[in-house]
Amino acid sequence: MNILLVNHYAGSVRHGMEFRPYYLAREWVRQGHRVTIVAASESHLRRQGPAMQGRPRMLEQIDGIDYLWLATPPYRGNGAARVRNMLAFVLRLWRCAGHLAATLRPDAVIASSTYPLDIWPAGRIARLARARLLYEVHDLWPLSPMELGGHSPRHPFIMLLQAAEDAACRRADAIVSILPRVRAHLEAHGMAPHKLHLVPNGVDPGEWQGKHEALPAPLAATLDALHAAGRLVVGYAGTHGVANALGTLVAAAERLRRGPVAFVLVGNGPEKPALARQAAALGLDNVHFFDAIAKCQVPALLARFDVAYIGWQRQPLYRFGISPNKLIDYMMAGRPVLHAVEAGNDPVAEAGCGLTVAPEDPRAVADGILALHALGPVRRAVLGRRGRAHALANHTYPVLGRRFLDALAGDTIHG
Repeated sequence: MNILLVNHYAGSVRHGMEFRPYYLAREWVRQGHRVTIVAASESHLRRQGPAMQGRPRMLEQIDGIDYLWLATPPYRGNGAARVRNMLAFVLRLWRCAGHLAATLRPDAVIASSTYPLDIWPAGRIARLARARLLYEVHDLWPLSPMELGGHSPRHPFIMLLQAAEDAACRRADAIVSILPRVRAHLEAHGMAPHKLHLVPNGVDPGEWQGKHEALPAPLAATLDALHAAGRLVVGYAGTHGVANALGTLVAAAERLRRGPVAFVLVGNGPEKPALARQAAALGLDNVHFFDAIAKCQVPALLARFDVAYIGWQRQPLYRFGISPNKLIDYMMAGRPVLHAVEAGNDPVAEAGCGLTVAPEDPRAVADGILALHALGPVRRAVLGRRGRAHALANHTYPVLGRRFLDALAGDTIHG
């Protein structure tokens, strides 16, 4: 099969996030398919962009995947500059639709850019190439900017996004969703029930095999000292952003300041300075902050946690379900998980790999930590093994790649 995957924010092991398009495409290439990813040159997610050198588009190959980069203007934040960046990508893709259909001759075209505007140029390519059209749901747009950002449904850009989502629900031959509880929403916007397939986020199992990359010396020394002192290490690894609700974890640490627990937070993000100030103002000596580490060092880090923490805001948008990459990493590491969430699904409960408590509730988080501590290392290890088994069976990219191909071929219905 010849597959064209459109994802504005697609990254790679060379460029950084977003990784899902790369891992899926690599699996398809390994299975004998030809894959082209079309992405924008500018993305806030990547650690480095492609070297466009003034060119309007550039083709390069990474691990057998053809990447076509389309030049777009730079931006910061979520304001007008990001909207211009989106529109520039969609317009450039629309203009080269005929060329892509004629030269690539795809059998399947996937519109997968988080926002739904790419359904129009992707649909044009599919129509010209007589290819199957698939729409992938990462987040629900325009519902996300409406509920999270407070934007009016009558805002012109929101209305444009809604028209695109409606078109995707009606026109796509199949719809793949990362979120597991979206059926009613998508059907309300025109999706036929048989179109929906569920393919959650995943991991590359190869990254969890063999010898792991060593941790930075200061981080390793702190973890060694905490374990030597008999502390239960509650760890968090990832972005320190508003959505991660890490202030709740710091507040829980204040409740446990005289207990046998230490907290290690590894990563960067816009909320990190405020979190450090919060811990300092509370005089906490049981909370330790470290900068982000390389992706290849994450398995070694998670192996040193006694409990892995992931928290969320109390947000109605999560009624459509969640599928966080961080949680799958925790499961692959075999760590028992403390999950602070209220959502349409609960992967921790499904896997039986930890404990779920109310979000944005320091007392509930502290009580959950004490409950996991009381289990002891043997029973916590049982929880960790359940999580790893669940991840291997349901969340590795060889498994997910095959499920996605079923949707592309129209063979199997998931969800």
